[in-house]
Amino acid sequence: MPEPEKVTINLSVVDLGQIDVLVEEGYYSSRTDFLRTAARAQLEKHNEALSQIIRRRGLTIGVVHLSRAQLEELAHKGESLDLRVAGMLSMDDDVPPQLAAAVIRNLQVFGVVRASRAVRAALGIKERRTPAE
Repeated sequence: MPEPEKVTINLSVVDLGQIDVLVEEGYYSSRTDFLRTAARAQLEKHNEALSQIIRRRGLTIGVVHLSRAQLEELAHKGESLDLRVAGMLSMDDDVPPQLAAAVIRNLQVFGVVRASRAVRAALGIKERRTPAE
């Protein structure tokens, strides 16, 4: 399973203080535990809507990994990919940008793309901002 992604959020000082009180009282082990629990509760609350959206959009849930060999085989056959992923798309570091662009016809990723900068640029994927930006 891939490592968790770090997300930066802005909270009011009052919200943050209340979270800290719950952590201090032992309701949660940390701020992260609170926020993770809150996110999961919201995802569960919207589970039915998410299921319908996933079916309607034809999304693949989870991790999709593409190797250079897989992409070369598809290119050799003249086939292309139409990828819609909710989770993560990862590609091996040795995938040439031209190969990825030639094989991946359409790409939509809700989540994370792990690929070289050159591949990301070839596919039109914007670089993520770091928390300091």
